[in-house]
Amino acid sequence: MTPQVPATQMELTTTLPPTTALREVPAVVARIERLGFDTVHVPETTHDSLSVALLAAEHTSRITVRTSMTLAFPRSPMVTAYAAWDLARFSEGRFQLGLATQVRGNIVGRFSVPWDRPAVHLRDYLASIRAIFAAFATGAPLEHEGSHYRFTRLQPYFNPGPLSTAAPALYTGGVNRRVCEVAGELADGFVTHATNSHPSHLRTVVLPGLRAGAERAGRAGIPRVVVMSKSITGPTQAALAASRDSARQELAFLFSTPAYRTTLDRLGLGEVGERLAEMAASGHWAGLADTLDDETLATLIPHGTYAELADVLERAYGGLADGLGLGLPLDPGDDEDFGALLERLRLIPTSAATGDPPATGDPTASPPRPSITH
Repeated sequence: MTPQVPATQMELTTTLPPTTALREVPAVVARIERLGFDTVHVPETTHDSLSVALLAAEHTSRITVRTSMTLAFPRSPMVTAYAAWDLARFSEGRFQLGLATQVRGNIVGRFSVPWDRPAVHLRDYLASIRAIFAAFATGAPLEHEGSHYRFTRLQPYFNPGPLSTAAPALYTGGVNRRVCEVAGELADGFVTHATNSHPSHLRTVVLPGLRAGAERAGRAGIPRVVVMSKSITGPTQAALAASRDSARQELAFLFSTPAYRTTLDRLGLGEVGERLAEMAASGHWAGLADTLDDETLATLIPHGTYAELADVLERAYGGLADGLGLGLPLDPGDDEDFGALLERLRLIPTSAATGDPPATGDPTASPPRPSITH
């Protein structure tokens, strides 16, 4: 059966580094499991997320393997559903499917796929997956007609048959209110984007959107919320500074995308976003990091040594989230101290424990700048 983290216990997640070569995946995911994480996120940047998820499932025995996020629109829902069903069967229920829209520039320019009403499209994609999973599980006729997809044919010869575990949980993510509402209607969980994990964004956009979508669908409670804030940490102040410098380039690249600038605008940092976008548009990638100074990073991203970070994250996210993401230590020699940090993070109160119960009900129903530092 799928391992379930109790609703009152914080789920601890890390992302498989996107640059991990396929031959390195077994050793990295084994280390992730030894450290004590509950879940490993498999991204989709330079590798196919579903292929990497198979490797991660093969070389672990306890943790949940969740794609975060598999790009939905370049794939037929049927193709995705077959892969997810196989992964769930192979992992004996430890696989969860995360699906997301990405941004228009990548979908159109990198994948040559049409871009049309992304929130509506994602809603129909999730509903299609739900309908296909139900047909796989029960053998009932497949009948789905939505805004973007129509599925009416699944002969017994092509049906993989029921699982011995539950169907894979469906997660999604995003930054705007409409996508949050879609998640509230149809998803089991929601993963925040690194650029929009600030507590103010959770309170004003993510949680209200999830609640509105869940209410519209007649669900009691909201999907699980996993916050991937790109926290900056290390065993010492010197290591913390090194981690800050290594994170600066990635965050500057992400914030250079106009669709990800919501938090910058809300915190009075709109000019920073404009500068980053102008530099990206002109191809000045190497200079992006210089635009995010230490003060700006402290405003946007939680900072703290291993001894400090649990308190920092509890102040920022206690009662707002059900899961927290944290990067792997750069030095395996720090793993023991890092494991102790994870045990402290596990005790942070979750949103389910303090106010938002987990979603129940039919998910296919119709329709001044604060610094996050120690």
